[in-house]
Amino acid sequence: MSTAAPAKLPNRSEVAPEDCWDLSSLFADDAAWESDFAVLESKIANFETFRGRLGESAKTLAEALNFDNEFDLIAERLGTYAFLKTTEDQGDSKYQGMKSRFQNLAVRAGQAASYMRPELLSIDAETMAGLIEDPAVAPFRLQLERLVRFRPHTLTDNEERLLAMQGEMASAAGNAFRQLNDADLRFGEIEDHKGRTVELSHATFGQLLISPQRKVRRSAFHQYYKQFAEHENTFSATLCGSVQRDVYYAKARNYSSSLEAALFPDNVPVSVYDNLITAVRDSLPAVHHYLDVRRRKMELKELHHYDTYVPILSGIEKHHTWDQAVDVVLQSLAPLGTDYVNTLESGLRGRWSDRYPNRGKQSGAFSCGSFAGDPYILMNFKPEVLNDVFTLTHEAGHSMHSWYSSRNQPFQYYNYTIFVAEVASTFNEQLLTDYLIKNAADDQERAYLINNELDCIRATVVRQTMFAEFEKKTHEMAEAGEPLTVATFRAAYRELLDAYFGPDFVIDKELELECFRIPHFYRAFYVYKYATGLSAAVALSRRVLEGGQAELDDYLSFLKGGCSKDPLDLLRDAGVDMTKPEPVAKTLEHFRNLTQELDQLL
Repeated sequence: MSTAAPAKLPNRSEVAPEDCWDLSSLFADDAAWESDFAVLESKIANFETFRGRLGESAKTLAEALNFDNEFDLIAERLGTYAFLKTTEDQGDSKYQGMKSRFQNLAVRAGQAASYMRPELLSIDAETMAGLIEDPAVAPFRLQLERLVRFRPHTLTDNEERLLAMQGEMASAAGNAFRQLNDADLRFGEIEDHKGRTVELSHATFGQLLISPQRKVRRSAFHQYYKQFAEHENTFSATLCGSVQRDVYYAKARNYSSSLEAALFPDNVPVSVYDNLITAVRDSLPAVHHYLDVRRRKMELKELHHYDTYVPILSGIEKHHTWDQAVDVVLQSLAPLGTDYVNTLESGLRGRWSDRYPNRGKQSGAFSCGSFAGDPYILMNFKPEVLNDVFTLTHEAGHSMHSWYSSRNQPFQYYNYTIFVAEVASTFNEQLLTDYLIKNAADDQERAYLINNELDCIRATVVRQTMFAEFEKKTHEMAEAGEPLTVATFRAAYRELLDAYFGPDFVIDKELELECFRIPHFYRAFYVYKYATGLSAAVALSRRVLEGGQAELDDYLSFLKGGCSKDPLDLLRDAGVDMTKPEPVAKTLEHFRNLTQELDQLL
């Protein structure tokens, strides 16, 4: 973190062109966008020409699927361009208008094409099997086979219509949570370690938890959770509503549980979820050991939750210009070969990235790949922040995943799923960490980097698995007819806190309220993918670093795979079997070894 006062941000028009992305791979200019927008809008009516005809012949089905595919290809370019332009300056009404117009077009197109899925699923199994086998439909065979999997969970037309009508009602619990959490809560003000009065918010809470002064961290923690305590009944009601929604839809669609319903689209068995929890549970002594190392090295009598985010070592400063950051990233990624590195270098030194903050620019960072355009990266790069170098290689991992997939798969199979997306990004972070640790200037810098890696694994694998176990437990309670109240939510979460943090960790009563502030809980059974993704990345990065050409080829084939296979099959072919607990166990064995080294270094 930098403690320097922020410089005045430039207006977008004042930013040097070479520091901005070049979106011409999507559209030469706004006029070209408008031209394609008009073309696409005129095509919406063509969906109607296929209604009621999808099962009449393989030729007709192929024509319909080709039309839908070509429509989506143009729509992706339009949507990507409009979205990226809005992120440059969120106060620019012109591009907000373009984005809104595209969203309206997309809704109208979705309505026009809404008959296709239920009509395809209404085709009897024997007829569908014959259509799928026809050479005319070959480019869409996998797409149709995946659709047919949903036949047991697809209802009659009238039932599907009723479920669709519930959409806005079903989002009420999540909307209420977001309004309360993001708009209505007021946390007051607090004094930071420099004596400055700052407003306590969701954003500043994270900054205050890495304050070098413990009294600041402690005060921020208690003051922040005071608001959740005062609204715990409302938060409990919204979370209960979200859980009950998941349970209802799973039952309505004939799934055995809400967990099975959530995993079904990725064709992931429930055993993968359970194996993750079991593997992390088995390795919790290593986590408890790390927390004790942290307590001892910070010279604390007791370790509280508000002591777990601040780096054990302070005063380590690393400065990277953009080009220096690119140098470090490329050097760390050398094991991936010259094709990967040269392509990425061309993009990062060229115009893939929107590099620095400007007034009105979207905060944070992201990668936004598309089939027809370059895999763009939004950054808000700060030379004095080491974490921004990690962010750069993380987003570069996503972008290269998009680059390889779009060049090796047809449009309908290039867009990889979330289950595998985090593998490519965190794989790059693993290579960067390995490179920086091996090239550390001294033991103190090495210890700092090891501490950073340990905190990353604990936050991504251990913490997200605890969240995943909480989601599983609360949904099972609802499915069993048990009440979901403030008391039962807090008790379930407290049991997990005791297990995951261990007997020597001091758990403040307020920490039980953490379960009420996690937005991901309103999109249940999603966070486990962070844990499996990093575990797969650790295993694959070790395999590439310690292997030869065959291991590298396996990984590059994974990047080229898009969604041409199910996620578990893509990873298995790359060299890691996520149906077994070993990858998670090996990641936490790596965690244990790093903890021992950190203990010795400090």
